[in-house]
Amino acid sequence: MAEDGLRVGGLSSGLAVLLNEEDRADNLSKGRLISYRDEIRNQSVEHTLEQIFDLPCKSLGPLCRPVESNFIHAIIRSELLKLDANLKSQDHNRDGIFITDSGRGPNIVALDVSSICGEITTVVPPLLVESLAMFSSVRANAYVWKGKWMYEVILETSGIQQLGWATVSCPFTDQKGVGDADDSYAFDGRRVKKWNKEAEPYGQSWVIGDVIGCCIDLDDDQISFFRNGVSLGAAFHGIRKMGPGAGYYPAISLSQGERCDINFGARPFRYSVEGYLPLQAPPSTNILASRLLHYFSRFLDMYRMERAECSSVLRRLNRFVPFEDLFVPVSQAICKELFSKLEGDDGSLEYIACGPLLSFMMDVFRVQAPHDNLNFDRVLNSFLEFQASRSMFEHIINALSRCCKTACLVLTECPYSGSYPYLALACHIFRREEIMVLWWKSLNFEFLYEGFLSRKPPNREDLQCLMPSVWWPGSCEDVSSESSMVLTTTALCEAISKIEEKHRELCRLVIQFIPPAAPPQLPGSVFRTFIQNLLLKNRGADRDVPPPGVSSNSVLVSLYTVILHFLSEGFASGEMFSLWRSSDTDGSDLAFLHRGGQQSFPVSLFLKDDPHRCDISRLGGSYSHLSKSHPIYDQEAEVVRWEEGCMDDQETRITHSTIQKPCCCSSYDVDYGRMSKWPIRYRMKGSRGHCSSIPERSAHVAAECSAGSLNDEIAEKPSTSDQTEPEFGYRPVHNVRSLPIECSLSSATVIEEELLDALLLLYHIGLAPNFKQASYYTSHQSQFISLLEETDKQIREQAYGEKLKRLKEVRNGYREEVANCVRHCAWYRISLFSRWKQRGMFAACMWTAQLLLVLSKMDSMFVYVPEFYLESLVDCFHVLRRSDPPFVPSAIFIKQGLASFVTFLVMHFNDPRISSADLKDLLLQSISVLVQYKEFLDDFENNEAAIQTLPTALLASFDNRCWIPVTNILLRLCKGSGFGSSKNGESSSSSSSVVFQRLLREVCVNNEVLFSTFLNQLFNTLSWTMTEFSVSIREVKDKYQVLDFHQRKCSVIFDLSCNLARVLEFCTHEVPQAFLSGADTNLRRLTELIVFSLNHISSRAYAEFDLSLKKHIQSSEKVNRGMLLAPLVGIILNLLDASGEESCRDHNDVVSVFASADCSNTVHHGFQFLLQYNWAKFFRSDAYVRQIAQLESFISQLICQSELKEAEGAGPKEEKDSDDEMCCICYESVANARLVPCRHKSCYGCITRHLLNCQRCFFCKASISEVVQIGEGTYNK
Repeated sequence: MAEDGLRVGGLSSGLAVLLNEEDRADNLSKGRLISYRDEIRNQSVEHTLEQIFDLPCKSLGPLCRPVESNFIHAIIRSELLKLDANLKSQDHNRDGIFITDSGRGPNIVALDVSSICGEITTVVPPLLVESLAMFSSVRANAYVWKGKWMYEVILETSGIQQLGWATVSCPFTDQKGVGDADDSYAFDGRRVKKWNKEAEPYGQSWVIGDVIGCCIDLDDDQISFFRNGVSLGAAFHGIRKMGPGAGYYPAISLSQGERCDINFGARPFRYSVEGYLPLQAPPSTNILASRLLHYFSRFLDMYRMERAECSSVLRRLNRFVPFEDLFVPVSQAICKELFSKLEGDDGSLEYIACGPLLSFMMDVFRVQAPHDNLNFDRVLNSFLEFQASRSMFEHIINALSRCCKTACLVLTECPYSGSYPYLALACHIFRREEIMVLWWKSLNFEFLYEGFLSRKPPNREDLQCLMPSVWWPGSCEDVSSESSMVLTTTALCEAISKIEEKHRELCRLVIQFIPPAAPPQLPGSVFRTFIQNLLLKNRGADRDVPPPGVSSNSVLVSLYTVILHFLSEGFASGEMFSLWRSSDTDGSDLAFLHRGGQQSFPVSLFLKDDPHRCDISRLGGSYSHLSKSHPIYDQEAEVVRWEEGCMDDQETRITHSTIQKPCCCSSYDVDYGRMSKWPIRYRMKGSRGHCSSIPERSAHVAAECSAGSLNDEIAEKPSTSDQTEPEFGYRPVHNVRSLPIECSLSSATVIEEELLDALLLLYHIGLAPNFKQASYYTSHQSQFISLLEETDKQIREQAYGEKLKRLKEVRNGYREEVANCVRHCAWYRISLFSRWKQRGMFAACMWTAQLLLVLSKMDSMFVYVPEFYLESLVDCFHVLRRSDPPFVPSAIFIKQGLASFVTFLVMHFNDPRISSADLKDLLLQSISVLVQYKEFLDDFENNEAAIQTLPTALLASFDNRCWIPVTNILLRLCKGSGFGSSKNGESSSSSSSVVFQRLLREVCVNNEVLFSTFLNQLFNTLSWTMTEFSVSIREVKDKYQVLDFHQRKCSVIFDLSCNLARVLEFCTHEVPQAFLSGADTNLRRLTELIVFSLNHISSRAYAEFDLSLKKHIQSSEKVNRGMLLAPLVGIILNLLDASGEESCRDHNDVVSVFASADCSNTVHHGFQFLLQYNWAKFFRSDAYVRQIAQLESFISQLICQSELKEAEGAGPKEEKDSDDEMCCICYESVANARLVPCRHKSCYGCITRHLLNCQRCFFCKASISEVVQIGEGTYNK
């Protein structure tokens, strides 16, 4: 009867509207709409509707008029009534749970506010929470006592969180939480432990974006945890059984600043576990909504099939597919019923939007490219016809943002893996202005934006899944492992590249969006506000312990990558590019960082009292201090201009305007991937470059590629998909409003220079930590490879029995560590070191170095420069220098573009305008590192600023703080010129800098005051290191168990002593007159140092320490005492050689000064030790024999003079002067000098040495103005 009733209705449905004979006779012009399936397959409209709505065959009679939505709606309601009746008849067993009404609804699971211990705040309603106290805990308002239940936690941070279950008897304190008592169970992925009073190892380390499933099985009395849908195993067995009235509550404990998003079932679980129920039951409308969307999906599938089968004929016949006539009534009927169900149940909207509706949209849009834009737009139009869809889309946007945070890369899904599908869908719907406005008006706009920019990092286990095979040079792995790793890394490169591309597309849409606000705003105002608020939010993110509320590192990295691409590769939109371009630039379409020519920068950026800037440290100190001490007026009009390369030497200047281009705009034929230590061949034959799935294009090419031209080109090519727009082209927002230039516009838009400012800060707080981690894994990879090779060698050397077993176990451990390091290094290369990023980083370094040099000429402006400009510049430079595969050959790395960086280093490492000593150390350390390499040392020798300022500045910087890097620099410049330094064939000309040796000699001779101060500091420092070394080896000797720390400390101090001694040797070689001419103070101090050092090096304590270090470190070079003895010998030989010169022959006698030293026996013993040392290993030939003979002659003279002195002392003693006339410090000399104004007396030698380090009196601490030599004149202070 039901079937007959439908037939009586006489309504029509299907692929065509079959007009009756009367209609056709009356109106022949309308014609007959023919279904192509009717012609080919003879499938009726009625049968089509039966398939869509799962109706019995032939349940619909012949229809005689066009299909209307009311008829479809009647069918849908009829089917849903049957489904609803079936659902009500089913028994939904949820026995075993009790939910307390928290005020949000009778069956809503939420956090029990009364159970909070500490301070927990809701960041985003309803359940994204953060701990503001040192340790906070809270329970839910529901407990379970039987059955299998679960809830999910999305990690917004990855610190210490204890997630699990607890009874009401579990006490929460400021130190104890979930898992710290009986009947309390928790998992902490930061410490990788499970907690039940005591902690035990369990699970895997977690990362931001992980979804942790907390499951309790009260049928088998066990608790287990899941990470991203993967079981971590049963954590607890035999938990205590409960009954009605008492049970286990979901509970969490968070340390300060930790955030998580809890889902008790208000949304579908990201990773549901079979057999486990959510604590909060799904809404009753869920199944009904899912059925409606199932109808819609089936209809679209039939539509796709129809188009695929008929496309060629349709193009030839130029006719519409009759499905078009059916789409409107079917879609309207489905949407009408869907929104009526959602409006009738307010609590179900979020669940359905985040669950079946989002899944339906993803299926229609298609997860992988090419996306079905045509069908999806039709569905989108259908939804937007209903006002209720606005609330639905708010939840869809939230769900997409959340999915971007939690999406994992899956190797088999690459390149359309990770967050790509959700980003692609988000970008598509945001082209609709009404949806973009909806997102912009939401209270959580910036939070959701951060979610879209998030990218979940992998942990160790994730990387093992992404890179199942590893290979490295020299490994014994299967040859196939190399090719397998090449394939996996290439696939991952493409996946990361596509995600980054969608990030850029999303940001372009936000940039182009003009918010409906007054006054009218330019494109970019929303993006600018987002950047400012993000930077304000992340103040302090670079601290060791970041403050609460900072963004995920992946957000900072993603935004940095977007901005870097905009500035280096172009915006890919001519209109937007022209709006943001600086007013001073010419008409060139080159990207900002590669534009060259006339440059300008609005220094008003440094002077604005913006909230996100005022707390940033400046080169001259804090902003509040500088605004008072260095006030600047008319700051808005302050723009500094310069010509690119104006601070470089004219002869060697390389800019974007010269014939020879900088490295960032040059191409090289060498395949640097093969030169790299990294085993993966990033550049395949005839394929793309380093780690990039996008062909490398120059910036001007990228800027000139407009969307229109690409669309035209693709439209002419045959396509098998419904995608009508280019996948990678720029596509504008639909219905975007444009503003006339002459109208009143808000100035709150972003400019390129402001983007550069944000880029440097994002690098400082976001990228620098990642590069530091990459460097860590690179260094550890080398260490573990060495240990693995050494272990393999020991196994091959006839190891057997227990020793062989132990070695194999050790080898397996080393092999796992190497594999882990190789995977992490590969991941950082994939995500951070693609070729275009290196090019952009190089250009950013060029731009920043020149900007800082120009500003350094303006005292009032230079002090306002933020410290992160300098820190980011230096760090970025060294990251590029160490990049593997290398960006360019090291020989041209500085020459072609970064000469200004060297200029800035040498001119400002001792700049008094820079208030931070750490920044000065950073610059000095950079010089110290660079001069270790011959190719970079050449750049210093060819730099005019370095030649003029470096030698003097180095000597002036040798103070209590900077002496270590200065020593390293001086040692490198003077390398190869000392006694025994020609080991391993090292020659002075090839390993040192003759240029700087000459310059240093000239500074020491011409600036006696500076050299005297430096020499005094050198004596003091070497005395301290030798004393500290002596104390350290005694500590090692006295300790029963020698720790690695003590051994390392001794080795480091020993190395420092050796380096200082080498510098002192250089001084005696180049400026011997400082020791042999004038007062003998320097010579006596030198004598004391040599004797003191020989005593310790030749002592028994050092011999025992030497053996201990050799035993543990297994490196004789590290502890070879000859490293310190050689410069001591060189010092003596230098003085002896200089004594023979005419200018020094009548002055201080070296032998006499040494002979006058106390404890002559100790002195003789030390020198005999020098003679007996095996010097052959320090020289390639017997060239040292003559020098040792000269030393032996010196020792013979020393012994003779010492014996003569002793003989004279054994004779009749002369009467000494009275005690009042003797120096009360040394008791050896007459007190022949008086201090002014206090008039205390002492010998001239003691006073002179004292004044080198202190300007106050020995006795009364009064400031000394002058020293009067009694009977000989005055010595001014």
